[in-house]
Amino acid sequence: MTLRVTNTLTGEREEFVPEDPDAVRLYYCGLTVSDPPHLGHARGWVHVDVMDRWLSWLGYTVHHVENFTDVNEKIVARVGEDGSSESEVAEHYIGEVIRAMRELNLRRAEVYPRVSEHVPEIIDLVETLIEKGYAYESNGSVYFDVTAFDEYGKLSNQDLDELQAQGDEDEQAEKRNPTDFALWKADGVEPEEITEHQHPEAAPAEEACETAETWDSPWGEGRPGWHIECSVMSMTHLDETLDIHVGGQDLVFPHHENEIAQSEAATGQTFANYWLHVGLLETSDEKMSSSLGNFATVEEAIEEYGVDVVRTFLLSTAYHSRATYSEGTISEAQDRFERLERGYERAVEACDSVDARTKVEDADLRAAVETAREEFEAAMNDDFNTRGAMAGLLDLVGAVNAHLDDSDEYDYRGLRRAIETLEEFAGGVFGLSLGGADGGDVELAEDVIDLVLSIREQERATGNYERADELRDELEALGVEVQDTDDGPVARIE
Repeated sequence: MTLRVTNTLTGEREEFVPEDPDAVRLYYCGLTVSDPPHLGHARGWVHVDVMDRWLSWLGYTVHHVENFTDVNEKIVARVGEDGSSESEVAEHYIGEVIRAMRELNLRRAEVYPRVSEHVPEIIDLVETLIEKGYAYESNGSVYFDVTAFDEYGKLSNQDLDELQAQGDEDEQAEKRNPTDFALWKADGVEPEEITEHQHPEAAPAEEACETAETWDSPWGEGRPGWHIECSVMSMTHLDETLDIHVGGQDLVFPHHENEIAQSEAATGQTFANYWLHVGLLETSDEKMSSSLGNFATVEEAIEEYGVDVVRTFLLSTAYHSRATYSEGTISEAQDRFERLERGYERAVEACDSVDARTKVEDADLRAAVETAREEFEAAMNDDFNTRGAMAGLLDLVGAVNAHLDDSDEYDYRGLRRAIETLEEFAGGVFGLSLGGADGGDVELAEDVIDLVLSIREQERATGNYERADELRDELEALGVEVQDTDDGPVARIE
């Protein structure tokens, strides 16, 4: 069965055909690193992780790129609270994001580009747009002329004449058209740009703004605009044409609309063939948002419910649908995962018992295994329908339980095939930890690392620095990077 996806650009469910028949170029709009990552962020991460896993299962080589936006006014607003400069705050939250990603058992992206590393490429792209007549300089800033790009509005299906102005009042005074957007912003960050984002613990706005990073450019000292960043980072690490561009539904306009305009104006090529948008995670009637303060952090959710329940919850609704975070929906996810886990463990125990027999055959069990496999594959090929795929796995668990409850002697081959199916799909595709499944026991690994670090600190406290260094080296040989900070050692699984 062929994979079909819902393409926001056309509004249609389409057959997925990558540019390269053997590989997929996948870009996901990452975070502006100004707050702790919450479950709303995790929803996008986990669904993109499963897209990556499923595309790999289908036989593609997946080139998955996800950015960190580390240059932004919201980051400057945290100066004095989580660092003494914009760059320190960004580093602090990038560290939190990476830890949350590892805790969620996400596959690593091929690369995580940062805006601050790509300013030369951003300047080059802006110069190209000016040369081609799509952009203009005004008082040291550069703006994209939306009237010069005939297809502006094609992603969000909006009429240019009906669009609202983009940017603040100062920008409006510099622009030819109210809907033009900034590619390059002159100077640094002004206090009025960050005051609404600041917490009481932050440094005074003027002091914080002094730490904002700026770069030399042909138009003077300044900073890149938000939209140009993703175009540059995706095209630098993938190509001028992406196969799949994923992001939150709240980014369709203006962010993704502007990405298309500036990218296609510069290259003359289609920027992305398939646009997939992840539905918002809501609490009550509001989206989960850092700015609204109504979020549960990834760390809090994992601590309370565990990685597998969190992943099960996030996958219980198809990626393009809105989802609700509540006690009820979390409880349902917990029940689903526990059913999967118990069914898997019962199957393993029975398959490895003396009651598993070579010549016992349960036609219903074997049929249920093949049906589950077919249903899982059909659901995942139907626009990555994780909810439908999960239902197929739960039906398989029901068949396993029925076989074990009704038999004194067990169908070894049927159980073995059921175990392999759960490991392959619940573990390898959904990233869940079902005993020996491919999801991996991240929490156990972290507990062991913490224990070794504790022993290392005891060695350091008694002056046995040579042994402490040996323990650090042994951890690093296993792929665990250890950094000693003023607050104690910090470990990161590479």
